[in-house]
Amino acid sequence: MKKVQSVNPFTMEVNGEFELASPGNVREEIERSRTAFLAWRATSAEERGKHIARLADVLLAGKRGYAETITREMGKPIRQALTEIERSANICKYFGQNAEELTQDEVVQTAFQKSYVSFEPLGVILAIMPWNFPVIQFFRFAMPTLTAGNAVVLKPASITPLCGKAIESIFGDAGFPRGVFRTLLMDSTTAIDLVLDEVVDGVSLTGSQRAGEQVGAAAGSRIKKAVLELGGSDPFIVFDDVDVNAVASLAVQSRFVNCGQSCVASKRFIVMKKVAQEFSDRFIYHMQAMKVGDPMEESTDIGPLATAEAAQELSRQIEDAQQKGATIVYGPPIPPLGRFFRPVAILEASRDMRVAREETFGPIAPIFAAENEEELIDLANATEFGLGATIWSKDIERAQRLARRIESGFVAINRQVKSDPRLPFGGTKKSGVGRELSYFGVREFANVKTVIVENP
Repeated sequence: MKKVQSVNPFTMEVNGEFELASPGNVREEIERSRTAFLAWRATSAEERGKHIARLADVLLAGKRGYAETITREMGKPIRQALTEIERSANICKYFGQNAEELTQDEVVQTAFQKSYVSFEPLGVILAIMPWNFPVIQFFRFAMPTLTAGNAVVLKPASITPLCGKAIESIFGDAGFPRGVFRTLLMDSTTAIDLVLDEVVDGVSLTGSQRAGEQVGAAAGSRIKKAVLELGGSDPFIVFDDVDVNAVASLAVQSRFVNCGQSCVASKRFIVMKKVAQEFSDRFIYHMQAMKVGDPMEESTDIGPLATAEAAQELSRQIEDAQQKGATIVYGPPIPPLGRFFRPVAILEASRDMRVAREETFGPIAPIFAAENEEELIDLANATEFGLGATIWSKDIERAQRLARRIESGFVAINRQVKSDPRLPFGGTKKSGVGRELSYFGVREFANVKTVIVENP
């Protein structure tokens, strides 16, 4: 029987060891989910909303314990883990309170006596979720999907099985109908086989580009709906009319949240040349003031990396930049134990460096200088990713005009990229397909059915 281990990346202690379900057992459990789905889709939207709203109460009542589970499994600083639980609860509240409105038929005036569009659930949806935001990413996908009337099966990341089990306990404590949601520990091969099988009706993946290609290909071969939320290399665009110190402080927060292990973290800082030196100086100042250490301490800003493999790739990206002329400036020192990686600012970054082309999934921050507005946009779009972007300027009209030219699914002007349950979230280019949250998320795993009526 295959097993997975949960390891604390700070203490390196084993949190637990868990057996993976066999393919046969997984299939049996999903067949039970299909039975539960038939009852769940027949439940009124109002009643589904009540169940979903109760999830928020359970999350908030136990938020410290759930946050500590996140921190123990993947090293996120406890303050950030608490925020993850609170934001997950807000998602549940929104969909719980608005389930009826989000699922109601859309009446369309046509030449027919009556015509409308209904949104009917597809069935059992498989969720392949990541380790970096192991709770909120699930709720971001699952709440609109459950609101639509689908059943959900979660495959948590192999390094965060405790978080997956915690989510299942949250549903149990909220009194959710049995079988409508299940956590199943399985390996990647079993998950792909499920996508190829008719036992599930759709799949949502948050993960790497490579994983997205595999899942997307499997779903496409079966003409099956897939939503893919993949990597990002978000530009952080700074014009020369801003308060440079204030924006640099926010830039540091945006880059190093979750030790830089976030798809929507700002990863390329593109600054007008006039203020590039000042921005770099203030960025380094704020970076060096951050506290790296025990993620369970409230004062910690940066915890350890979740995996050992990440450090090797980050080191290669830094070495490449240094060889191509960049100046490397290190942040605060790191503890001798645990999977820590010292924060780094890469100055004089250029577009021929790997950090310009690839996703940097960790605490390294390349800073680029641009001569003018056109070069800002050109650098921002010079990537195969298109998840989020931020524009910082006092000229709001200019910022909104440029926002239309940014190739991404989300643009934040004078704010950091942050999802809101009322707004759709997702990427373009190789950052993925489909949307989570809002009514767009409800309709991703729904049959958008046209109905026309005439008297006989």
